[in-house]
Amino acid sequence: MSASIVLAGGCFWCTEASFEQLKGVSDVLSGYAGGAKETANYKRVCDGNTDHAEVIRVTYDPAVISLDTLLDVFFDAHDPTTLNRQGADVGTQYRSAIFYADESQKEAAAAKIKQLTDSHHFKSPIVTTLEPLVEFFPAEDYHQGYAQLHPDQPYIQGAAIPKVCKIRAKYADRIAR
Repeated sequence: MSASIVLAGGCFWCTEASFEQLKGVSDVLSGYAGGAKETANYKRVCDGNTDHAEVIRVTYDPAVISLDTLLDVFFDAHDPTTLNRQGADVGTQYRSAIFYADESQKEAAAAKIKQLTDSHHFKSPIVTTLEPLVEFFPAEDYHQGYAQLHPDQPYIQGAAIPKVCKIRAKYADRIAR
Protein backbone atom coordinates (compact mmCIF):
# COMPACT_ATOMS: atom_id res chain seq x y z
CA MET A 1 0.00 0.00 0.00
CA SER A 2 1.29 3.46 -0.81
CA ALA A 3 0.54 6.94 0.44
CA SER A 4 1.45 10.40 -0.80
CA ILE A 5 2.10 13.88 0.53
CA VAL A 6 2.44 17.18 -1.34
CA LEU A 7 5.23 19.48 -0.16
CA ALA A 8 6.45 22.94 -1.18
CA GLY A 9 10.01 23.80 -0.20
CA GLY A 10 11.16 26.22 -2.88
CA CYS A 11 12.17 25.18 -6.37
CA PHE A 12 10.74 21.77 -7.16
CA TRP A 13 13.99 20.70 -8.84
CA CYS A 14 15.74 20.88 -5.47
CA THR A 15 13.05 19.28 -3.33
CA GLU A 16 12.45 16.52 -5.88
CA ALA A 17 16.15 15.59 -5.88
CA SER A 18 16.28 15.42 -2.08
CA PHE A 19 13.38 12.96 -1.83
CA GLU A 20 14.12 10.74 -4.85
CA GLN A 21 17.05 9.14 -3.04
CA LEU A 22 15.07 7.84 -0.04
CA LYS A 23 14.27 4.18 0.62
CA GLY A 24 10.53 3.66 0.55
CA VAL A 25 9.86 6.55 -1.84
CA SER A 26 8.52 5.08 -5.07
CA ASP A 27 7.82 8.31 -6.97
CA VAL A 28 8.45 12.02 -6.73
CA LEU A 29 6.54 14.19 -9.18
CA SER A 30 7.09 17.93 -9.56
CA GLY A 31 4.00 20.06 -9.94
CA TYR A 32 1.86 22.93 -8.75
CA ALA A 33 -0.71 23.28 -5.96
CA GLY A 34 -2.69 26.10 -4.42
CA GLY A 35 -4.11 27.72 -7.53
CA ALA A 36 -6.46 27.13 -10.43
CA LYS A 37 -6.09 24.61 -13.25
CA GLU A 38 -5.93 27.40 -15.85
CA THR A 39 -2.75 28.85 -14.35
CA ALA A 40 -0.99 25.55 -13.51
CA ASN A 41 1.92 25.99 -15.91
CA TYR A 42 5.50 27.10 -15.41
CA LYS A 43 5.24 30.36 -17.35
CA ARG A 44 2.23 31.54 -15.35
CA VAL A 45 3.44 30.27 -11.98
CA CYS A 46 6.78 32.08 -12.46
CA ASP A 47 4.84 35.36 -12.61
CA GLY A 48 4.12 34.82 -8.90
CA ASN A 49 0.44 35.79 -8.99
CA THR A 50 -1.36 32.48 -9.49
CA ASP A 51 -1.57 31.32 -5.81
CA HIS A 52 0.34 28.19 -6.87
CA ALA A 53 3.46 26.92 -5.15
CA GLU A 54 6.05 24.76 -6.86
CA VAL A 55 5.49 21.43 -5.13
CA ILE A 56 6.43 17.79 -5.18
CA ARG A 57 4.09 14.87 -4.68
CA VAL A 58 5.98 12.18 -2.79
CA THR A 59 4.55 8.67 -3.11
CA TYR A 60 5.91 6.33 -0.48
CA ASP A 61 5.46 3.03 1.32
CA PRO A 62 4.53 3.78 4.98
CA ALA A 63 5.86 0.34 5.96
CA VAL A 64 9.34 1.45 4.82
CA ILE A 65 9.40 5.19 5.56
CA SER A 66 7.03 7.06 7.84
CA LEU A 67 5.30 10.36 7.22
CA ASP A 68 7.13 11.66 10.29
CA THR A 69 10.50 10.86 8.68
CA LEU A 70 9.42 12.47 5.41
CA LEU A 71 8.47 15.61 7.33
CA ASP A 72 11.90 15.57 9.02
CA VAL A 73 13.53 15.38 5.59
CA PHE A 74 11.27 18.16 4.31
CA PHE A 75 12.27 20.53 7.12
CA ASP A 76 15.96 19.64 6.68
CA ALA A 77 15.90 19.99 2.87
CA HIS A 78 14.94 23.68 2.83
CA ASP A 79 14.77 26.74 5.07
CA PRO A 80 11.25 26.83 6.55
CA THR A 81 11.97 30.16 8.25
CA THR A 82 12.15 32.35 5.15
CA LEU A 83 8.84 33.72 3.92
CA ASN A 84 8.20 33.23 0.20
CA ARG A 85 11.85 32.60 -0.54
CA GLN A 86 14.49 29.89 -0.85
CA GLY A 87 17.92 31.30 -1.59
CA ALA A 88 17.76 33.42 -4.73
CA ASP A 89 14.25 32.17 -5.59
CA VAL A 90 11.75 34.76 -4.38
CA GLY A 91 7.96 34.82 -4.59
CA THR A 92 4.91 33.07 -3.17
CA GLN A 93 5.49 30.23 -5.64
CA TYR A 94 8.60 29.35 -3.56
CA ARG A 95 6.82 29.38 -0.20
CA SER A 96 7.28 26.68 2.40
CA ALA A 97 4.01 24.77 2.63
CA ILE A 98 2.54 21.38 3.36
CA PHE A 99 -0.56 20.64 1.30
CA TYR A 100 -2.46 18.16 3.41
CA ALA A 101 -4.89 15.67 1.87
CA ASP A 102 -6.71 14.83 5.11
CA GLU A 103 -6.89 15.66 8.81
CA SER A 104 -4.27 13.08 9.77
CA GLN A 105 -1.70 14.72 7.48
CA LYS A 106 -2.65 18.14 8.83
CA GLU A 107 -2.28 16.95 12.42
CA ALA A 108 1.07 15.25 11.70
CA ALA A 109 2.40 18.40 10.03
CA ALA A 110 1.16 20.67 12.84
CA ALA A 111 2.72 18.34 15.43
CA LYS A 112 6.05 18.38 13.58
CA ILE A 113 6.05 22.19 13.41
CA LYS A 114 5.24 22.35 17.14
CA GLN A 115 8.01 19.86 17.96
CA LEU A 116 10.59 21.82 15.94
CA THR A 117 9.41 25.12 17.41
CA ASP A 118 9.41 23.86 21.00
CA SER A 119 12.91 22.40 20.59
CA HIS A 120 14.24 25.64 19.03
CA HIS A 121 15.49 23.58 16.09
CA PHE A 122 15.65 26.75 14.00
CA LYS A 123 16.91 30.16 15.13
CA SER A 124 13.96 31.93 13.50
CA PRO A 125 10.24 31.09 13.57
CA ILE A 126 8.92 28.50 11.11
CA VAL A 127 6.73 30.13 8.46
CA THR A 128 5.62 26.90 6.74
CA THR A 129 1.91 27.06 5.98
CA LEU A 130 -0.54 24.19 6.20
CA GLU A 131 -2.87 24.36 3.22
CA PRO A 132 -5.60 21.96 2.15
CA LEU A 133 -4.72 20.07 -1.01
CA VAL A 134 -7.50 20.91 -3.44
CA GLU A 135 -5.73 19.61 -6.52
CA PHE A 136 -2.22 18.67 -7.60
CA PHE A 137 -1.21 19.61 -11.14
CA PRO A 138 1.85 17.81 -12.58
CA ALA A 139 4.52 20.12 -13.97
CA GLU A 140 5.61 19.94 -17.57
CA ASP A 141 7.60 16.83 -18.54
CA TYR A 142 10.90 18.71 -18.84
CA HIS A 143 10.78 19.50 -15.08
CA GLN A 144 10.49 15.86 -14.01
CA GLY A 145 13.73 14.41 -12.66
CA TYR A 146 15.47 17.63 -13.67
CA ALA A 147 18.41 17.42 -11.27
CA GLN A 148 19.14 13.80 -12.24
CA LEU A 149 18.99 14.66 -15.94
CA HIS A 150 21.02 17.88 -15.67
CA PRO A 151 23.56 17.39 -12.84
CA ASP A 152 26.06 19.82 -14.39
CA GLN A 153 23.59 22.68 -14.82
CA PRO A 154 24.85 25.62 -12.67
CA TYR A 155 21.61 26.05 -10.68
CA ILE A 156 21.53 22.34 -9.90
CA GLN A 157 25.20 22.44 -8.85
CA GLY A 158 24.68 25.47 -6.61
CA ALA A 159 21.22 24.84 -5.14
CA ALA A 160 20.03 21.25 -5.54
CA ILE A 161 23.23 19.21 -5.06
CA PRO A 162 24.10 20.76 -1.67
CA LYS A 163 20.59 19.90 -0.41
CA VAL A 164 20.84 16.36 -1.75
CA CYS A 165 24.22 15.93 -0.05
CA LYS A 166 22.88 17.32 3.24
CA ILE A 167 19.99 14.83 3.22
CA ARG A 168 22.29 11.99 2.15
CA ALA A 169 24.62 12.70 5.08
CA LYS A 170 21.94 13.19 7.73
CA TYR A 171 19.78 10.26 6.63
CA ALA A 172 22.51 7.85 5.45
CA ASP A 173 20.57 4.82 6.67
CA ARG A 174 17.52 5.91 4.65
CA ILE A 175 19.26 6.34 1.29
CA ALA A 176 18.47 3.83 -1.45
CA ARG A 177 21.69 2.49 -2.93
